[in-house]
Amino acid sequence: MSAIGSVRSPPLSGTEVIRAEHLEVGYQDRIVWRDASFEVRRGEFVAVIGPNGAGKTTLFRLLLGLHGPRAGTLRVFESAPHRGNRRIGYVPQRHTIDNETHIECDKLVRLGYSGTRWGPGISFRAEREAAANALRAVGGTELARKPLGSLSGGELQKVFLAEALVGNPEVLLLDEPLSNLDLRRSRELVQTINELVRARHVTTLLVAHDINPLIHCLDKVIYIANGKVATGAPDQVLTSEGLTALYGVPVEVLRDSRDNIVIVGGEDTHPDEVP
Repeated sequence: MSAIGSVRSPPLSGTEVIRAEHLEVGYQDRIVWRDASFEVRRGEFVAVIGPNGAGKTTLFRLLLGLHGPRAGTLRVFESAPHRGNRRIGYVPQRHTIDNETHIECDKLVRLGYSGTRWGPGISFRAEREAAANALRAVGGTELARKPLGSLSGGELQKVFLAEALVGNPEVLLLDEPLSNLDLRRSRELVQTINELVRARHVTTLLVAHDINPLIHCLDKVIYIANGKVATGAPDQVLTSEGLTALYGVPVEVLRDSRDNIVIVGGEDTHPDEVP
């Protein structure tokens, strides 16, 4: 597999990467959501949003082959999802990183390259170059020799993104990478991700609590709430009428003077920050 910094002729944009048809998912006796039908195409930047506990991370577990649907069909690259798919890069929701974590950033990123490769054929030079290119792609070259425990939240997210990118995936799954970042750093990270999406035609699904740092970059929204899934362009899904139908109770979608979206109603008793 080529390193991230090499020029790879991307597949044609717009081809289907993910397709769900009448999908139902649950755990034990609980249905999380049902009758979900949607598609995600190559090179799309997609936000996955909805209330806490609605099943956003569950969608990622399905795509990674870690959980199976109860009903319906799900296809990733025209096949059933399976564990260890090297065509998918994944940044999980939580990492255990504290001030005592002394591993250097480039070593973590290199693990993302070598961790899926076995045997004597691994080139350590290729591994180092791939890690350097991945960090460069996310604007993190200067972080290479720094220990993880010394980094800020925004710097850590850059390193985790580089680790997911180092294998040159065709799909990125990013589970709440903006958590605990202030608005400025959230927008900077979103801009970095958007540039990668556009330059590399990497299909990207990003779970977020706040839609506002993302809204101007998105091609599509997957909104999960009340056991249902709504998908489409942001201006189609994020409407008072659309979310009222999704939640089954009155919902208002408002915009402030800076064009930020505020959702009032739904399952929460407070103005919804779009978790």
